[in-house]
Amino acid sequence: MDTSYPREDYLPMPPHKRELSPTVLTVGTSPPPRDHLIWSIFNTIYMNFCCLGFVALAFSVKARDRKVAGDVEAARRFSSKARCYNTLATAGSVVLPLLLAALLITGVIHLSKLAQESVGFFTYQFSGSDDEDK
Repeated sequence: MDTSYPREDYLPMPPHKRELSPTVLTVGTSPPPRDHLIWSIFNTIYMNFCCLGFVALAFSVKARDRKVAGDVEAARRFSSKARCYNTLATAGSVVLPLLLAALLITGVIHLSKLAQESVGFFTYQFSGSDDEDK
């Protein structure tokens, strides 16, 4: 066994001098803006109401590109637009089917009541003791 190489216990210890590093405090920096990319993809694929999901996807990609490039203010503007279009697409895709379902249910209820009244009208039987027969 070759023991000619230096071992770790025999290495000279570095001096214990500590160099002071400046402490940096950043006050008031906000986190980078969100790009809402997953929400935009979901709206584009599943709930594309009037192509608003696709528009939101375009603004989300622009926001991500601007964030990567370091232009935080432009990324914030594009992110805000993407969130607005995503909100509109989601609301339109959720509210409109619910509204149509409510209209369908109320229409069926109204037609069933109307059908019951018309059946009552057509099954009216004239009695033999009317005043006109006398």
